[in-house]
Amino acid sequence: MATHHADVILPRVSGSSKSRLMNILLVNPNSSEYMTKDCLTSLGPSLPSDVIVHGFTAPYPAPTAIESQTDAVLSTEACIRAIKPIADDYDAFLVACFRAHPLIAVLKEEFSQPVLGIMEAAMYTARILGGNMGIICTSERSAAAHGRIVSEYGFSNYFAGCEAAKLGVLELDSEPRAEVHTVITQKIHHLVHEKGADCVLLGCAGMAEMRAICAASVEGSGARVLDGVGLGVQLLVGLVREGLQTSKNGIFRDSALDRAKRMQDWL
Repeated sequence: MATHHADVILPRVSGSSKSRLMNILLVNPNSSEYMTKDCLTSLGPSLPSDVIVHGFTAPYPAPTAIESQTDAVLSTEACIRAIKPIADDYDAFLVACFRAHPLIAVLKEEFSQPVLGIMEAAMYTARILGGNMGIICTSERSAAAHGRIVSEYGFSNYFAGCEAAKLGVLELDSEPRAEVHTVITQKIHHLVHEKGADCVLLGCAGMAEMRAICAASVEGSGARVLDGVGLGVQLLVGLVREGLQTSKNGIFRDSALDRAKRMQDWL
């Protein structure tokens, strides 16, 4: 005799409403405050009510944008010294720069809270949702760097390639918005329809507020547009809820211990 679906009762569980408040530090490693604010604004619609994301902007003399290894190194030095005194106030750190930013490893060495970069968050999610990721980025220099990073993460077999908008990071905000959107969506269209990308990663934190427009540009294709800022926060929330922290018996062993051994009491 056939069983109606309505008659099937599956075991279930629901979450507690007594979750403690979680604080995540979103680290913008450049000194452009508007970019931090744009990232925070983009998070609002999907942020759980018991999670607060605090925006940190790199202090002077950090670069105004991260467009090279030199920029990344200089911003790391500026950020770590400013974050060190306040780190205990946060449950996790999100580095809002779409590259293998050295600050990610530095934070993992210095602290035990989970740390994630937005490029990592987008790549991991693309592997969950699809099989051929593509990246829309700002410059041709970024495109070359991203290809290498994808390979280092072991994702080369799942990579459709990069498309560069040929814009500077700050031009995403300074150029006419309609023109920027047109360039970005055209490049995304090429990734999906010419290169076969089934997940398109927005390759700059400054693109976070464009996700809805970019997703609409490939609506009906089945492809997904991924923003590492929002995804990074959600992944960190999961790690914190599971009580997971950075492993400290390998390459992310506490670097403060080594400084103490050589009698260095400064960072």
